Amino acid sequence: MREMGGTDLFDPRSEMEPQFSQSSSDGDFGFAFNDSNFSDRVLRIEVVGGPSECRSDGEGGCCTSIADWARLRKRRREDGRKETALDITVCPEEQILNEPDMDDCDENQDDAVAMVEESPSGDEAASSNDSGWSMDSSTVLKIRTLHISSPILAAKSPFFYKLFSNGMRESEQRHVTLRINASEEAALMELLNFMYSNTLSANTAPALLDVLMAADKFEVASCMRYCSRLLRNLPMTPESALLYLELPSSVLMGEAVQPLTDAAKQYLAARYKDINRYQEEVMSLPLAGIEAILSCDDLQVASEDAVYDFILRWARGQYPVLEERRDVLGSRLARYIRFPYMSCRKLKKVLSCNDFDHEVASKLVLEALFFKAEAPHRQRTLAAEECTTSNRRFVERAYKYRPVKVVEFELPRQQCVVYLDLKREECANLFPSGRVYSQAFHLGGQGFFLSAHCNMDQQSSFHCFGLFLGMQEKGSVTFAVDYEFAARSKPTEEYSSKYKGNYTFTGGKAVGYRNLFAIPWTSFMADDSHYFINGILHLRAELTIRN
Repeated sequence: MREMGGTDLFDPRSEMEPQFSQSSSDGDFGFAFNDSNFSDRVLRIEVVGGPSECRSDGEGGCCTSIADWARLRKRRREDGRKETALDITVCPEEQILNEPDMDDCDENQDDAVAMVEESPSGDEAASSNDSGWSMDSSTVLKIRTLHISSPILAAKSPFFYKLFSNGMRESEQRHVTLRINASEEAALMELLNFMYSNTLSANTAPALLDVLMAADKFEVASCMRYCSRLLRNLPMTPESALLYLELPSSVLMGEAVQPLTDAAKQYLAARYKDINRYQEEVMSLPLAGIEAILSCDDLQVASEDAVYDFILRWARGQYPVLEERRDVLGSRLARYIRFPYMSCRKLKKVLSCNDFDHEVASKLVLEALFFKAEAPHRQRTLAAEECTTSNRRFVERAYKYRPVKVVEFELPRQQCVVYLDLKREECANLFPSGRVYSQAFHLGGQGFFLSAHCNMDQQSSFHCFGLFLGMQEKGSVTFAVDYEFAARSKPTEEYSSKYKGNYTFTGGKAVGYRNLFAIPWTSFMADDSHYFINGILHLRAELTIRN
């Protein structure tokens, strides 16, 4: 048996994913399962009663879908918490470990399963609880006896390895007793069979998850990886994806199921990337689901300001108590808000927002402002460095409204200079009649925006690149502005003026130039175009309020 020859039998990296199926390297010992001819010990499984439950495999019970099963598991967790609290108050210390459903333990403890070693003559003397593991409040429904091979189980599981090699008198005895809840019986039998044959008969998400939890409890990493792969191959639903993300931390921390949780996050991010379309559904998601969605770079939102507003609405709905809300926002959700891409007006509101701890808000806003003050090449460097990490606060999303950098002046006249950068692929996507808008910026109390267009020139003979300045709807207010458009170009890479004008705006109006560079679209987008520097089109608009 190959595993017996290594010194580190339980390193998850020692078995690669292609080995999940039967293979000569793992060995198939299914013929020896529960066969006394190939066994050196007897495993005695005491199945104890608990609250009436649906069967997790959906056969002959009321769990007919993953949603039903998810609700059942949630109820189990809540019941388990209540019963645990009761045990602490009225039961001896050793009884605290004997919870009705061990699937819901947060940590993988060696003593998480009631376990006793018995002398060979004490086969059926279950009531003589010599080990001190008391379960007087539980009724033994039935007893299953299996012939097992300690080398096979020890090679697959640190739990059994320690049990059979702890050097104590009990490790030399032939009989081992495990006490489990009735809801765990089917999963444990599947797990034991897997440890011999490297295969499972379970093929539904609820049943596989039960086996996964049992494999986590008994530390069978190869089975965890096998279950993870089978679950990834099943059709994903919002309910199942959330279930995978809400597995106990001891499972989530395991390398074996990381691909499953990654797949769940990707599924939720793809399904809900247009959060406005699914707003009601998204607002009811738990924290794990919101984190998965907000980690997506392709989130379809107008701007990061909209992401911030959404998170506040969700947090206020889910956590009405201010202290809890502050804790969740500061410790969990703030990392998913890309503050450097929020507008300065919104960042000011963050500082005065009572939902954030003031110290946390100040730190986040200061970091965002330092990033905005960096040179564009430095910003791109910081973003590139974070692309390989889970922290993506400097990585720009695919916003509907493109971020801008604004420099404002009050004297000698009210003026602002606005910088808008567009990627080559963003410009290419404008053809033949598209447009892209900037985030709003403000001058003299009025909101403005830039819009880049692909349109026909005035003689309608060819497509060209146009740039326009618009004022947001503000009633019937009139506003006189001088404006100038400029762009960087090769070889100097300096900004050069392309168009000047003046206009008296009223709400909702826009003005600009249909062919900013006075060349056809094909020349503008050509590989040797003078206007793309390292794949970026750099535009500048200067606005001045007319006296």
